[in-house]
Amino acid sequence: MSRSRRAVRWLQPGLVVKRWVLTSGLGLLLALLGAAVWADLQPIYWMLSTIKWLLQQVTQVLPRGVTGPLVLVAGAALVLWGQSRSFGSIQQALAPDKGTLLVDALAAQGRLNRGPNIVAIGGGTGLSTLLSGLKRYSSNITAIVTVADDGGSSGVLRRELGVQPPGDIRNCLAALSREEPLLTRLFQYRFRAGSGLEGHSFGNLFLSALTAITGSLESAITASSRVLAVQGQVVPATNADVRLWAELENGERLEGESKIGKATSPIVRLGCTPERPAALPRALEAIANADLILLGPGSLYTSLLPNLLVPELVTAIRRSKAPRLYICNLMTQPGETDGLDVAGHLRAIEAQLASLGIDQRLFTAVLAQEDLGRSPLLNVYRQHGAEPVTCDARHLRKQGYQVMQAPMQGARPTATLRHDPRSVALAVMRFYKQNLRD
Repeated sequence: MSRSRRAVRWLQPGLVVKRWVLTSGLGLLLALLGAAVWADLQPIYWMLSTIKWLLQQVTQVLPRGVTGPLVLVAGAALVLWGQSRSFGSIQQALAPDKGTLLVDALAAQGRLNRGPNIVAIGGGTGLSTLLSGLKRYSSNITAIVTVADDGGSSGVLRRELGVQPPGDIRNCLAALSREEPLLTRLFQYRFRAGSGLEGHSFGNLFLSALTAITGSLESAITASSRVLAVQGQVVPATNADVRLWAELENGERLEGESKIGKATSPIVRLGCTPERPAALPRALEAIANADLILLGPGSLYTSLLPNLLVPELVTAIRRSKAPRLYICNLMTQPGETDGLDVAGHLRAIEAQLASLGIDQRLFTAVLAQEDLGRSPLLNVYRQHGAEPVTCDARHLRKQGYQVMQAPMQGARPTATLRHDPRSVALAVMRFYKQNLRD
């Protein structure tokens, strides 16, 4: 792009630069005028006399026809040089990548700041995948994350340090980070050796230490968000020490999130201890101001439904007038959602709400994967007990659901069948714009 075209782009609306440059210039002019009035206008007289004397001296050396253009060019050159150096310093701070122009960075940030208020509810890798795609469309994102994990590194830290599980929150912070990739990689780094360290991620240890220092996971998340320059906010679903339990169809009762994901019989009821945990005010405020509320993707019983065990969150979602969208998984999860199609997932959500005494649908729209067709990768998943989550769109529409299907696995071949961040975010924003028009 030529310099002239880049210069013209600075005149486009929405950069929030021109108005403040003009405001500061007007402020300087008023300050000088006030000082002059205070001094009985004497500085203005002195300045005019000085300028007149300088012009007389200059025009005595060179004729006016030569002096005028030279002084004009010199002044313009100084202005351009000063502005160039100023914008260069700002670009180094806001857009350090050599290929990114400051005007482009400001325009992109302006678009993000004007983006919708999106609340994404869930946990696990599904939520972090969604967030990494949504941050291309808005800076006003709130991730409400389950804190029921009791396996892996999070489970060890929870048992030994008495902190809430940081794993899902760490993933969401990394997904929304605008900081240097190296810092994000450090936050996600998992130790592969070392007595007591093996299996832990640096981010989990960092959040656990900050929780001990600040006194709460919420404060630790706020501090970490500043370090990682998080685009939006990440909020735990509750500050309570939540522990999941599930009742199975065969009468067995499982305690703990890690065991529920390996259930040998269909899950008929999900609950937690303590019952009816309180929601955080920031989560309730975000839902109240939301333009779009999302649930999923993620493990149905261990990442999504635990958030609906917080009654205040459910009440806030019911009161919201924002469009609500449930994003369904691509594949079933052995031991958790065996044999469930999209309608089965929705029935599980409604059954969970019914256990709380709520007979109203919380999510009346669903985003599902298009037919995956046939592929060797799909055969590999079937060998491990997973099947595509099928969607009978006509049947769901008869039941009053708004159904949207999209190729959420992405166009490029991958080694796994998972949501592609850009594809799922694009489908979500299409849903939002469609409901905005309606």
